[in-house]
Amino acid sequence: MRIIRYDALRAAPWRNGGGTSREVASFPDGAVDFDWRISIADVTAAGDFSTFPGVDRILTVIEGELMIVTVDGEEHAMEQYRPFRFSGDSVTSAALPVGDTKDLNVMARRGAFKGFLSIVELSKKRPHPVFSDQFALLLKGNAVVTANGEEAKLSILDTVRGDDPAPQVLGRGFLAVITLEAVLA
Repeated sequence: MRIIRYDALRAAPWRNGGGTSREVASFPDGAVDFDWRISIADVTAAGDFSTFPGVDRILTVIEGELMIVTVDGEEHAMEQYRPFRFSGDSVTSAALPVGDTKDLNVMARRGAFKGFLSIVELSKKRPHPVFSDQFALLLKGNAVVTANGEEAKLSILDTVRGDDPAPQVLGRGFLAVITLEAVLA
C-alpha cells in the first residue's frame, strides 16, 4: 500500500510569487519535462499562470469558495470541487474575488498521457477501489484504506497511489480520483 502523506510534501514557491505548490507525484519522478504531474497549490494572490506547452491541465479548487480563471481572454468561474480542463499552451491568469484557495492541479503531456479527474462521495459500506493507473486524494472527511490485509487511516489531502490488487478506500467525505492513462501510439 502506497500512501503519499500531504504533511511530508515540500512546498516550493512559484516564480511569480503568487503562491506555493507541493508535488504529489510526477512521471518521471521529479523531472522538469514530466509526462504527467499532480500537485496541490496554495493560491494567495491573483496573477498569471506559467505556460506548459504541449500539456493539458485539469484544475480543481479544493479549498476556498471561488477562483476566476481567464484562459485566452475567456473567464471561467471555478467553484469548489468542479474540475476545469484547459491547455497549458494558453495564456492563463487567475483572480481571487473572495480570498485564498487551495487547488489540485493535474497535468498530462499531450500525446503521451491523458488525465482525468472526478470527485467521488465516499461510503462506509461500499469501498472505492484505486486502480494501478489512479491516485485517490482525500479532500474532506474521514477515511481508511485497506490493501493486502493492512489498514491505514488517511488524513485530509493524503493520497493513495493505486496498485494491483487495488487498495480500497472507505469512509465519509469526498475523494478526488485522478486517472492517468498512457496514450497508445
